[in-house]
Amino acid sequence: MKTKHLFNLLFMALAISFSACSSDSDGDGNGNGNGNGNGNGNDITSISVEISSSVACGIYAGDTVSFAVMGNNNTDVTNSATISVNGTAISGNTYTTTQAGSLQVSATYQDISTTNNLNVNVAVDNFKFTKHVVIEDFTGTWCPFCTRVTYAIEQVKEQTDQISVVAIHRYSSNTSSNGYDPYNFAGADILESALGVTGYPTAKVNRGSDWTFPEPNNIDQIVDQTVCDNAPLGLAITPSLSGNTMTVKVDAKFSQDFDFNNAKLVVMVLEDGLVYDQANNQSYYGGQNPVPNFVHDHVLRASLTNILGDDLPNNEVTNSVYSRTFTANVPSNVVDTNEMSIVAFITNENFTGDAFAINSRVAHFGDAQTFEEN
Repeated sequence: MKTKHLFNLLFMALAISFSACSSDSDGDGNGNGNGNGNGNGNDITSISVEISSSVACGIYAGDTVSFAVMGNNNTDVTNSATISVNGTAISGNTYTTTQAGSLQVSATYQDISTTNNLNVNVAVDNFKFTKHVVIEDFTGTWCPFCTRVTYAIEQVKEQTDQISVVAIHRYSSNTSSNGYDPYNFAGADILESALGVTGYPTAKVNRGSDWTFPEPNNIDQIVDQTVCDNAPLGLAITPSLSGNTMTVKVDAKFSQDFDFNNAKLVVMVLEDGLVYDQANNQSYYGGQNPVPNFVHDHVLRASLTNILGDDLPNNEVTNSVYSRTFTANVPSNVVDTNEMSIVAFITNENFTGDAFAINSRVAHFGDAQTFEEN
């Protein structure tokens, strides 16, 4: 009996000793018994600091940024770390920027410091404007594939109103396609040549990139560009109509560091609600061919500027604002003046395949727009 009792006491002592050695009282609160491990033998030997908040639209003066500190074993030690911005420790893991420039962000965790600092660029934020994406839809009533792009545009409209659509119709040179189009735009070939359009349908995004085929499956290509309201210029359009005379005032406001080299202004007259049968070999619109009484919107009727844009002289910019007023007769091909609208956009005339319509806006007659500053 005594031998058995002594054995039990020895077992209890060993158990107590083992328990004491397993204590996390000197760890970081995450069960890391040696202070820089995760309890499974994978010790933290290095750390890194990263941005944990969403900065998809860039970081500007006045924005608050959140940071996270991660161990090399993917353990989050932010709450136990000290984060420094430009060498000065901050409270917690958030920092509010005050001016444009570069920030050097570092961190320490126990006796471990980051070896490579995180560089954060804070962009100049003189003005930020709502971004509107330009879609130029090269189409035709004779074109059986063109309903695909029309349908995709309708899908984009269900998610955002920050798009400026221009439907550029033209005759087909292919006699087998019965290529008549009542909405033919005489200057379409100029745009085709400048933008590299080789077939219909083609949808150009911001006068640079093609909308990826099949367009209805790639509406995020358009919608994603409207998420960041940080365009460096904004537009405001005021169109009015007196009898057969149009007066269109276009104002543009620029960030103070805007580069006016090659900047051009494009102003067009559009018409909605035009009814004409549409050729169709797609499954959209019930798969009918043709689709009877199809409603054609955003139809390009005339350009008040050169179709590729007029020079935007910076010597006419006052207090960061450029204004121009157009006076012209209603285009003779317009069916219903109540369905007219104006689209204006500013490009950098890059023509390199990169998006270069910087921002755009659509207005209906009677509108008196103001700048969409954020």
